[in-house]
Amino acid sequence: MNSAKENLSRYESQAPKTGPQTAVFPASRYVLFFGLAVVGGALDLWSKEAIFRWRGLPGTKDVHWVIEGYFGIETAVNIGAVFGLGAGQGLVFATISVIAAVAIVVWLFFFQAARSCWLTFALGCITGGIIGNLYDRLGFWWEPGMPDQWQSGVRDWILWQASEQWKWPNFNIADSLLVTGATMLLIQSFFFPPTPHNAPGENDSAEEDLAGDESANASAKGAKPAAS
Repeated sequence: MNSAKENLSRYESQAPKTGPQTAVFPASRYVLFFGLAVVGGALDLWSKEAIFRWRGLPGTKDVHWVIEGYFGIETAVNIGAVFGLGAGQGLVFATISVIAAVAIVVWLFFFQAARSCWLTFALGCITGGIIGNLYDRLGFWWEPGMPDQWQSGVRDWILWQASEQWKWPNFNIADSLLVTGATMLLIQSFFFPPTPHNAPGENDSAEEDLAGDESANASAKGAKPAAS
């Protein structure tokens, strides 16, 4: 009977805890994430509005070179995704963006990925990029008289090229935030892999080893000598 109780006690101590858990990250993680998301999205929207008012719609004016032949300002509208892929699927991209934003918030603050400052910063950048481009995908900037396909298009204005033959597709600040966040996630995955969920720290491992030793000692003390 004592052995059965000891086994049950050991099983309960090793079973994963599924009940509500208190947050193990500082409140500043909320400030970092939502600050990056809001400020990043607002900066992207402001810059697109200002540049399009200054330079006009695509094709209205020539490139304004900041560094002649390499870096300039040129308005463009991307009706697809990366490199123009998926043209005309703006509603699909908008839906994916909303799902991604919700998933990020759940991952950070429900599953407590916000314990990592690096991860919080990366996902804050990604969310800021999502906000900026989602606004355009939903057609809030579009006005009557513009081409219909632009209703789900994203405004771009940054031109970067190595030469006339090697041009990078125009992009915006939201795209830059997305790339920055994605790059940080790759670095995290390759160089700083997360600690396994069932072994969050050395202290937990030490406590489990101590509990196992105590259980073994108790079992040894309660054991009866074999009959001779």
